[in-house]
Amino acid sequence: MGKGLTDTAIRAIKAVEKLTRFWDSAGLYLEVTPAGGKRWRIKYYFGGKEKRLSLGCYPQITLKLARERRDEIRSKVAQGIDPSVERQAVKAALVAQESTLEVVAREWHLKHHPNWAESHSDTILRRLERDIFPWLGGRPIAEVTAPELLAVLRKVENRAPHTAHREFYVCSQIWRYAGATGRAQRDITYDLRGALAPVKRNHYPAVTNPQGVGQILRLIWNYSGSPVVCAALKIAPYIFVRPGELRTMQWADIDWQAREWRFTLSKTRQPHIVPLAVQVVAILRELEPITGRGDFVFPSGRGGGRPMSDGAILAALRTLGIPKAMMTGHSWRATARTVLDETLNFRVEWIEHQLGHSVRDSLGRAYNRTSFLPERRQMMQTWADYLDRLS
Repeated sequence: MGKGLTDTAIRAIKAVEKLTRFWDSAGLYLEVTPAGGKRWRIKYYFGGKEKRLSLGCYPQITLKLARERRDEIRSKVAQGIDPSVERQAVKAALVAQESTLEVVAREWHLKHHPNWAESHSDTILRRLERDIFPWLGGRPIAEVTAPELLAVLRKVENRAPHTAHREFYVCSQIWRYAGATGRAQRDITYDLRGALAPVKRNHYPAVTNPQGVGQILRLIWNYSGSPVVCAALKIAPYIFVRPGELRTMQWADIDWQAREWRFTLSKTRQPHIVPLAVQVVAILRELEPITGRGDFVFPSGRGGGRPMSDGAILAALRTLGIPKAMMTGHSWRATARTVLDETLNFRVEWIEHQLGHSVRDSLGRAYNRTSFLPERRQMMQTWADYLDRLS
């Protein structure tokens, strides 16, 4: 081999008018562009044909390293291996590995989980890991067929029909993401529409007649458990938020002057405002000396800086003799939705917005958290006064 290039000579190469090759030895050369770029390439022959390969850019790839790579390529050629074909095969294998169902699904989950409640995010990933990945996770997503996916979903359906439908929806989102990122040709779940047996939706039980509501309220007001659970039971009917949002209420989120509770909705991760009726403020003021030094309005009785458990309110309702078929912690939402509309005649969009549902105007724009706030403030006070009359 000839002496070839040196590091000093390479560093001395400046601007060139056109693409110029500076040869080293044994087919290795440095290609310099008019823009100043320097990249290593090698020319070799395989099967009587001239071929070329890129070995990386200088100075990231030094002269010494470029020569080592050249020698590796020449060794493979001597063994009857075409380095160009080998590189394409390795690249194809890497692409296939990056396009498996599990890789695409986890990437989709990572993109979306900041917009979900933590519990919802964990549930989606846990279901994928339990029900989908073990059977199809290692397959390139573009190769999975609709019948294969259906067979996996059938296993879930036999165990939990509702879960199968939820996982079907998640799979549809994953395949659409795979299509958008060029790793699947189409959403195969379109072929499975109607393949899973329909399931009957179980709505939360709710009492909406005045006599029934009044009876439950009287039982709640006579509850003799812990002050924390007692306060949560009393506040729940007035503000009708989701149980998980109520139990994680924090003192820092309460604006006493404005009589508002401002927090982030657990389901949509959107900011939300709950106007607080005078009755709610009074209950919170009574509780403040007990739990006001901590973060949570309703802390766990076991300490540890945690909110009270998911089942605390439900257990209290059972202690009062209120069966699950009659009322749960979530039921006040349905009660308020019905009574505010049909009995107190408030506008549906005010109610839906207060429930934290997605509400849009005539132009399709989503209302922000302050929409109808004066009207909702009046509505929440009227609702609280109505409940007091029933109790």
